[in-house]
Amino acid sequence: MSTLFILLAVAVIFIYFFRKDLKEKFIPNKENYYTIDDQYNSEKKDRQNEIDKILSKIGKNGLKDLTPKEKKRLDELSKK
Repeated sequence: MSTLFILLAVAVIFIYFFRKDLKEKFIPNKENYYTIDDQYNSEKKDRQNEIDKILSKIGKNGLKDLTPKEKKRLDELSKK
């Protein structure tokens, strides 16, 4: 019984110390880019999708329906 407890404790300690490595091995990072160009294109696409979402909201409801946070974000994205 005590050996089982010791083995379990060692396993828990092992998993705790190597949790980041194990997580990256079994759950790969979604943002694994091959080149800098791939990263740039992905970020550009994300920015464009966010702009499109805000602009479609403006198209449906008008500019007055935007929150101050959305107005600020639209201004930031339009400058990039």
